[in-house]
Amino acid sequence: MTGSRLKFDGLFAYKSQCLPTFYPLLHLAYTLPTDVVRGVFTTRNTNLRNKMKINKIAPKNKNLRKFGAGILTAAFSLQMFAFTADAQFIKKENTKKDNSESESILVTKIAPDLEEKANNLFFGLRPEENQKVIIQLKSETLIDEMNDSNLSETDQNTIIEREVVSNKKKTGMLMSDLSAMRGRLKKSFNRLGLISAELPLSKIRELSQNENVAYISPDVDTQSFGHISATTGWENPAIYDFGDADPNTWLNGGMGSIAVIDSGIDSSHSLLQYSATYGTKVAFNQDFTGQNITGDPYGHGSHVASMLAGDWTVHNAAYEAPAEGANILNLRVLKSDGTGLTSNLIAALDWTVANKAAWNIRVINMSVGTAARDSYKNDPLCIAARRAVNAGIVVVASAGNYGKDSLGNKQYGSIGSPGIEPSVITVGAANTLGTDARSDDTVATFSSRGPTRGYVTLTNGARKYDNLMKPDLIAPGNKLIGARGYYNGTENLLARTNTTLRTGSDTLATDKLMYLSGTSMAAPIVAGAAALLIQTNPNLTPNLIKAILMYSAQPLRNFNSLEQGAGELNIDGAVRLARLVKPTMPTTNGAALLSSALPAAQSSVIAGQTATWGKSVVTNFGFIYGNDLMNKWQGMYANGILASDSTPFSGSTITKSTTLTSGTLSLYQGAIKNNGILASDGTLYLSSNSMGGSPTPFVNGQGILISDGVLASDGILISDGILISDGNAYSTQAMLGDNTTGMLPAP
Repeated sequence: MTGSRLKFDGLFAYKSQCLPTFYPLLHLAYTLPTDVVRGVFTTRNTNLRNKMKINKIAPKNKNLRKFGAGILTAAFSLQMFAFTADAQFIKKENTKKDNSESESILVTKIAPDLEEKANNLFFGLRPEENQKVIIQLKSETLIDEMNDSNLSETDQNTIIEREVVSNKKKTGMLMSDLSAMRGRLKKSFNRLGLISAELPLSKIRELSQNENVAYISPDVDTQSFGHISATTGWENPAIYDFGDADPNTWLNGGMGSIAVIDSGIDSSHSLLQYSATYGTKVAFNQDFTGQNITGDPYGHGSHVASMLAGDWTVHNAAYEAPAEGANILNLRVLKSDGTGLTSNLIAALDWTVANKAAWNIRVINMSVGTAARDSYKNDPLCIAARRAVNAGIVVVASAGNYGKDSLGNKQYGSIGSPGIEPSVITVGAANTLGTDARSDDTVATFSSRGPTRGYVTLTNGARKYDNLMKPDLIAPGNKLIGARGYYNGTENLLARTNTTLRTGSDTLATDKLMYLSGTSMAAPIVAGAAALLIQTNPNLTPNLIKAILMYSAQPLRNFNSLEQGAGELNIDGAVRLARLVKPTMPTTNGAALLSSALPAAQSSVIAGQTATWGKSVVTNFGFIYGNDLMNKWQGMYANGILASDSTPFSGSTITKSTTLTSGTLSLYQGAIKNNGILASDGTLYLSSNSMGGSPTPFVNGQGILISDGVLASDGILISDGILISDGNAYSTQAMLGDNTTGMLPAP
């Protein structure tokens, strides 16, 4: 056969003008004539178009009809291979940065939901249409790694400007390419390396082969809910609207106060205002730094507060946050440069316990921390946090942003304090790629991984590490848009010194927005979710709230327990579980916990996709799994109990405590790498003996952790007694986030 050889979805085809009479199936797969493909699927071949169309083959020509159907069947059968090959043949980018992850995650340049639409068009299951997309440009500079380096401010600005110039050039070339595809460029975001465009759906694959394109995502139409509320399931029917017939009631965390322990808050920002009538959501301010100010010159705390309680009235609810109805208590522990003493944080925690009743404090958010050195049993921050939990307050802490080292290698053992404390809810960061759908979600590369590495020194001089499984769960934390705080008319320090963080077109200081990334952004979303559970069922204990959040979380495929804990936050599932729990908490281990049965299908629908509940609770060196975690009261849900004590370690394994657990429960010995949809669907990644044994057997002399990454150092403090926010020197690599698409500013 003669003709030009063309790449076709990872296969090869010969261009020909006629249909071959005989081909074996495998030969047909690899040498399928291009015009036959076009004739069967798109009917572009003039000679074939009059005889053959999908579902419209001429009824009198039975042989041709059967042959066409055979080709169609073969193409269907081979398409899974074709798509897989197409993804695998794409040149891998940033291999230095994500080398270990690339082996388990399919490399593709098209978002899954967009690829599904293109596939359906290819098979004739949907009509041609113009598709709005967000195009991520390939970066040719060190802009995404420069915060890891010792570059001067001048050098950083030079890199930023080079990136802008490069992006403008690529935008110009893509404008021409899009025009040739009957598409058009709508808007470019040169500092972000993103482009919004529109083109025929049939041209998506062709666009993905463009050398200037790194990734293509669908540009979702603006809705009345924002990205955070949609991707967590909070906006789901009967969840956000409280599930009743009263149009004046909303599930918005409006029961009690939430203490935000951070760098201060710009209380005048529109995201932190109830409305012009009711004023600010910040009900109380106190400084613990000695600077005697409660505003936010640094900019971290205002953004964190907006992730927790961003108001629905701004930009048609684009930046709405779960606990928008809560009172915020602004406890400032970080100074104007983002640093503060550990004692500041301890003082703030002490204040919350002392004033719990006066302010009805139910939740604390701490997006701050130190590198962990002491065991949680001795760490003063952990002790202070545990005291607050025992007082009946849910304490949420960011995991930290040391998930990779300076070379971009995956790094383990980097959870910060107080995130190493078993009683707190430790939150890692998910990367949603800016889409509401969960099918493309990953663990952010910067998100700190377990096991915890606080330690005690034994009498023989050896170190006994805690090695607890953390984080507990993950939540969106990459490239999120929130409040850009001002102080006395001056823009905050983070935005001034990192101008790429600025976004949006608002001109008033009270309306301006900025990007931030980090587990600092993920933690307040979980804190907001905890407030929703308390509003749903005020008698829930902190330990039960933590268990509900883990049980309903969705495990992400190809990530292990030390990266994602129980999985990604699912507010829809958590609220539905909280509604089932009896209003009066049992006190006897094994007593009935629910007022009605668990749903037959323990899953949620988020952005049109099924999010299956993982049904697990992480303990110390493993996790417990099963329906009876919710059917029955577990002794570990009581105040003053650590969930980690429910599976004591003895010899080389963990066992279930007969006083803290009950019912039919499965016990998993160690961390797993998830390869399915449930927490139990996976393969052993790190055994309980490896974490609980003494001495620690899985670390060699060079500190290498098995085959997947590098164990972090023993957690020597950056500076003794210094407390540093996630956005500062503690982990500046996370500030700009992973080099992927993210939230876009509202129009």
